[in-house]
Amino acid sequence: MTLRSIAANSPGRRANWKALGLSAEDMLKPKIAVVNSSSELAICYAHLDGIAAIVKEEIRKAGGVPFEVRTAAPSDFITGAAKGGSYILAGRDIIANDIEVQVEAALLDGMICLTSCDKTPPGHLMAAARLNIPTILVIGGYQQAGEIDGEPVDVEDVWSGSVGERFGAKPKFPVADMAENAIRGPGVCAGMATANTMHSVVEALGMSLPGSAPVRANSPKMKEGARAAARRIVEMVHEDLRPRTILTEGAFRNAVATVLGVSGSINAIKHLQATAIEAETDIDVYALWEEMSDVPVLSAVRPTGAVRIEQFEDAGGARAVLKRLEGRIDTSAMTCTGKTLGENLADYVIPGPDVIHAVDDPVGEGPAIAILRGNFADTAVVRLGIRDGSRPEEFSGPAKVFEDSLECLQAIEDGKVVAGDVVVARNQGLKGGPAMGGGASMVLFALDAAGLAKTTAFVTDGQLSGLCLKGLTVAEVSPEAATGGPIGKVRDGDIVTISVANRGIDVALSPEELAAREGPGFRIPATGYLSNFREAVHPLSTGGVLLPLDE
Repeated sequence: MTLRSIAANSPGRRANWKALGLSAEDMLKPKIAVVNSSSELAICYAHLDGIAAIVKEEIRKAGGVPFEVRTAAPSDFITGAAKGGSYILAGRDIIANDIEVQVEAALLDGMICLTSCDKTPPGHLMAAARLNIPTILVIGGYQQAGEIDGEPVDVEDVWSGSVGERFGAKPKFPVADMAENAIRGPGVCAGMATANTMHSVVEALGMSLPGSAPVRANSPKMKEGARAAARRIVEMVHEDLRPRTILTEGAFRNAVATVLGVSGSINAIKHLQATAIEAETDIDVYALWEEMSDVPVLSAVRPTGAVRIEQFEDAGGARAVLKRLEGRIDTSAMTCTGKTLGENLADYVIPGPDVIHAVDDPVGEGPAIAILRGNFADTAVVRLGIRDGSRPEEFSGPAKVFEDSLECLQAIEDGKVVAGDVVVARNQGLKGGPAMGGGASMVLFALDAAGLAKTTAFVTDGQLSGLCLKGLTVAEVSPEAATGGPIGKVRDGDIVTISVANRGIDVALSPEELAAREGPGFRIPATGYLSNFREAVHPLSTGGVLLPLDE
């Protein structure tokens, strides 16, 4: 008998679980964690208690024993309020660690994760890869957007309108009216921002049932998907189908292709890389991004285009995108169904309407997202969307450097940023932010509202909201300013050149001069968990993981 089996069957464990109502027969059944991030703080998670109840009931019917456990529930709009949004990305790793502390420590047999908003999908994927016990994710769904005078209004309109109004841009409706009408139910932001991008990633990786993403929150389809996932997780435990069997290089290649095909959020890159690291693989997601760079844009969902997320779902969603890409992806990849992706897609017919185009008739040429490198950055990310010439892809101009986003916003308002400038907003990275808050996104909306998005370039070591797609914007510059990266050494007037065609970002300085200059150091105070995060977090090449790594 192993130490694990002794611990799993100890009299003390039996005594505790008997007091919870478990029978002797229950002790022999698969023990399934139902990981729930329900929160009354944010509408993204407000419905998950109801979904958890459905899942637990179905697990019992399928012959398992469910244990509901709770984790943190970060929401950009709510828990992004303090310290420049520093808690947002750091919350992702709290989720993964919280799951380990509860699920691994209790030696449970499998888990089903109710995944919603931006940071829970990667947190759940990271935990699944780390624990490597049978796992399936249930997609939490997107919120119903509102309307004013018959025109749709969503949270993107509220955010861009509120920032833009400060800089003289007239919103399509009064901001106060949009705020009252933009959200009419639970779930994540409507549109192909980070949440729906990551929901699609989960399906492309094979970690949710086919047809799961996107989905209307609390809809009959979502609830039936939750029931099916609950039945399936019990089967997965009996089959011993584990995440590391699913999270292969082919699965990651499929996820990259899906993000490119829908012009999704750049945040998917670091989340996929973090998951690959947690799975103890040597997969380089940045390299996969370059390898798959010829994947075209197949659907122009907001903010890329005018397609609404409801139309995308009705046209087949992520499953239809994978079907369109069938000849370009790895269909031999195993999925949580116990079948390969190719087997799952074999008899699938795309339902339409025709808002998800064929590869030979795309909405736009690829890539929708590109990785840049040069003496300015080891890696940096640019989201291009539909490459129709409306946004510059080549730019060279003098740097105008700002040490924080508030300083940058004030300069834009005061007219100190002009056409031809390369606006550099630094100290917003993993360590300097810390944890990549939302300030950079506000700068981008401000540039757009001031009429400067197409005549300037914007460069930052921070992250961008998945709602951001304006002008030539280079984000997630690494190494970041706080760790001595070149972005921290650039000064006003230095000439910065960006070339999407050459995948380059460079500053006109010699290696000697760059090496001699000093950077700004830390800007945002960090205490408590944020201080621990800043000390432990690894660079973006790891997806910003906290795990001890072989250097």
